[in-house]
Amino acid sequence: MADLVDRVAARVVGRAREIELLVAALEAGRHVLLEGPPGTGKSTLLRAVAAELGIGFELVEGNAELTPARLVGHFDPAQVLTSGYDPEQFVHGPLAAALTGGSLLYVEEINRVPEETLNVLITVMSEGELHVPRVGRLVAAPGFRLVAAMNPFDAVGTARISGAVYDRVCRLALGYQDAADEAAIVAASGADTDPAWTERVVEVVRRTRVHPDVRVGSSVRGAIDTAAVAGALARRRNCPVDAVLGLDAAGVALSGRLRVREGCARSAEEIIEELWWQVFERPAGDEPSGKATAPAGASGP
Repeated sequence: MADLVDRVAARVVGRAREIELLVAALEAGRHVLLEGPPGTGKSTLLRAVAAELGIGFELVEGNAELTPARLVGHFDPAQVLTSGYDPEQFVHGPLAAALTGGSLLYVEEINRVPEETLNVLITVMSEGELHVPRVGRLVAAPGFRLVAAMNPFDAVGTARISGAVYDRVCRLALGYQDAADEAAIVAASGADTDPAWTERVVEVVRRTRVHPDVRVGSSVRGAIDTAAVAGALARRRNCPVDAVLGLDAAGVALSGRLRVREGCARSAEEIIEELWWQVFERPAGDEPSGKATAPAGASGP
């Protein structure tokens, strides 16, 4: 049987080094923090590892509404009325389920989680157990690991993670993959576009991340959506996927993903158009300013 790292690598595009480091940290019994911008495959990577390890996977979406009760579990009110606080009536939340089942607990966007809920996680990471009132002591079964993911601190709604969390985890930073890997990801998504055209779309997306007027650029999901919308638009207009049609698709797919710097007078659409024509050849007669128009034969709604 192939090595675990090789099996995971067969499920994930690229990331050979990150896969090896994550697997090693989990095999060493460590909790892990995956840190990186959106769209870098944090969830995909961990799901692949859990599947190949053959262990349970409990997902928690980190947000301001994640209370300790939602994380740990609760008593069914109807059962309490009839049977009282019987431990058998306790409904396990994702933390209690992962803890007692020896599963991976994956907490997405941990830097959006309220402090009181984070304190529960810190206790579990430190002690390997959890005390639940009226239930008792829940001890971590073999295999339990906490893996958290977080986006950069400057994202809207995020907060700095305390040193107490960092002191209890191994941190693995995930950046954007190289152009070839991102093009392969778009191709694997089922995009029905020419590979050379897809590579150019990926280049446009990558340039959004370094444009001086853009605070946050697009992830590879922007390239996936551009290719998908372009394919659908070409079928609707009954024409091939060309540069002008692609710009229309890119405006839809990318404009909501770009965060323009404060004080910049330009719109996301203007920046996308600028980058698009840096990568694609502008057709003769196309106006250099203003929105790209649909080719002849475009149909209405």
